[in-house]
Amino acid sequence: MSSYPPLNSLRAFEASIRLNSFSRAAEELNVTPGAVGQQIRKLEDWLGVELFARSVRQVKPTADGLEYAARISPALQQINDASQHLRGQREHMVRVVMPPSFAAKWFSKRMARFLIDYPSTSLHVGSSVQFTDFDRDPVDIAVRYFDGNDEKLESVLIYRGQAAAFCSPAYRDRMGFERPADLVRATLLNDILHDWWEEWLGQFAGMNPGEIAAIKRIEIDQTSMAIEAAIHGQGVVMANPLLAEEDVTEGKLIHLFPEQVQVVPLGYYLVHPKNRELRGQVKLFRDWLLGEAQELSLLQNT
Repeated sequence: MSSYPPLNSLRAFEASIRLNSFSRAAEELNVTPGAVGQQIRKLEDWLGVELFARSVRQVKPTADGLEYAARISPALQQINDASQHLRGQREHMVRVVMPPSFAAKWFSKRMARFLIDYPSTSLHVGSSVQFTDFDRDPVDIAVRYFDGNDEKLESVLIYRGQAAAFCSPAYRDRMGFERPADLVRATLLNDILHDWWEEWLGQFAGMNPGEIAAIKRIEIDQTSMAIEAAIHGQGVVMANPLLAEEDVTEGKLIHLFPEQVQVVPLGYYLVHPKNRELRGQVKLFRDWLLGEAQELSLLQNT
């Protein structure tokens, strides 16, 4: 025998005691009176005592039934309170995942605005370069860097992918870069998550694959590390202008050749499952984020 009493029977018993009727308990639980009676009998068999005295037209709780109800009611109420509290937390929580570089370089400066606009909402932000599995991961909505094609997802473009060359002012002055072909003297900081050096140098510097392969290169598997390396004068990074924007504004980086910006077939998309209706708070976050991202569309179209 299980060490726990039958939990469905406890629900039927609590409702029957509180409402003083199997029939009214059945209405509340959306079952038949006979089903309530069966659950009560199951609990009585487990306990080894009668909880109700039954007659032809009514049932009355026994002394054991009243005593048992008085002892378990606070515990059942505590379970209900804890469950409602946790459920309420989830209803007011938005769980979003986005690429670490996007989170650090763009979103982190703006996320407090959402909580100011919607103070009753709890925002849980995760970062990962791995694609979110909405069927497995506890995530409501995500920002994904990809081509926007996934038949299972609603995808709204936030920012088209671009590739441009950035370095520190001191590195630019030391190396004397004046045109893209001068990067043959550079150390290329290659962010392997945004690997566009071959295409960019081929298009704007007219280099062939052999010439590109001969340039010194450091492979880096984190976008933020590649950008930091450029800030510290370690070479030239190929980066999405969105992710370098703040460092350019602060004078830590310069955009080497502003006219030479390559559009790439990837971008930042806001995604969520097509077959899952968004909760109210998640809809608020979606609309707020797309509103914040309007400035990016204006920037790219200028």
